[in-house]
Amino acid sequence: MEVHFDGHCFGCGPLNPDGLQLKFEPGPDGSVAMYTVPERFQSWAGMAHGGVVGLMLDEAVGWAAWHAGHPGVTGRLQVSYRRPLKLGETVRIVGRVENVRRTLVYATAFVEGAADHSRIADATATLMEAKTVVDPTTR
Repeated sequence: MEVHFDGHCFGCGPLNPDGLQLKFEPGPDGSVAMYTVPERFQSWAGMAHGGVVGLMLDEAVGWAAWHAGHPGVTGRLQVSYRRPLKLGETVRIVGRVENVRRTLVYATAFVEGAADHSRIADATATLMEAKTVVDPTTR
């Protein structure tokens, strides 16, 4: 399998004005991004949609795999929600590779409140390594 990044990914694409445009950086804790949730991602009044939180976790495991040198696509993502994510809240999103076996990458991720480090959601994931082509004009 071969996948292409052209900058339009809904989670991290800098060329997608409707997406989250998350930017993950490698660090000692894993791959980390900060994000403030805009009102357009509302579910119940004052709360972000759970799918947006799931998207953050999916991006976190994907970028953790990328930064670890094992880019791929998510085959399984198991999410546990801990508390609602408030609109306008700034969060810290962290992904980490736990193990690599052949072409499978096992990763974990969490979303926490940036101010108080309270856990919003966490996930475990299995990714399948894939040949990745990146358009040099987008990253």
